[in-house]
Amino acid sequence: MKQEELFLPEAGHIGTDESGKGDFFGPLVVAGFFLPEGQEEVLRELGVRDSKKLSDGRVLEIARSLRQGYKSSVVAIGPERYNALYRNLRNLNRLLAWGHARVIENLLAEVNCALAITDQFGDQRFVREALLKKGKNINLIQKTKAEDDLAVAAASILARAHFLYKLKDLSEEFGLELPKGASPLVEEAGLKLVKKYGPEILEKVAKIHFKTTEKILRIAGT
Repeated sequence: MKQEELFLPEAGHIGTDESGKGDFFGPLVVAGFFLPEGQEEVLRELGVRDSKKLSDGRVLEIARSLRQGYKSSVVAIGPERYNALYRNLRNLNRLLAWGHARVIENLLAEVNCALAITDQFGDQRFVREALLKKGKNINLIQKTKAEDDLAVAAASILARAHFLYKLKDLSEEFGLELPKGASPLVEEAGLKLVKKYGPEILEKVAKIHFKTTEKILRIAGT
């Protein structure tokens, strides 16, 4: 084999997506998935599609198969770390870009891939600036409804599954089921936590820049 052939890109592409961005409780999770060329039909048979169109149980089931059969990377930013980063960056898109760049870099350590596709969540410049040396030359495409791409859809499933596991861990740690999203049920759970542990508990379990924080603290009278 000629030496230059060792550096030819592998046929296939990386997809990235995130979960937890709109959830008050729990981490922000970004996942990356490498889809080898010719595996699209296999993923369709597994039921891979945008995680928002799947039940939690189905997400967890498909994620197990994806982790076993393909190369992937997950970066989870827990609430305390998330809050510290958000205070520093003051921009959710920059925080997302950092996460997407890290999973791309992690996968590029395993596969010599020339293309990455991610959902359009902000200025593409943010992701490009966050990429390190290994990812500087990758062809990066950001587009709306990127979950239509099977690699991105698979990443969305892996990210959501990891989010669900971490939310369950937090629920067990503090003895209260923490709901998904940012609904009245979420506010009710937050109020119970604040009454039991004090307002500082929100730093450990929630994304405190959400307006939900002000509402909980106002009702709690703190």
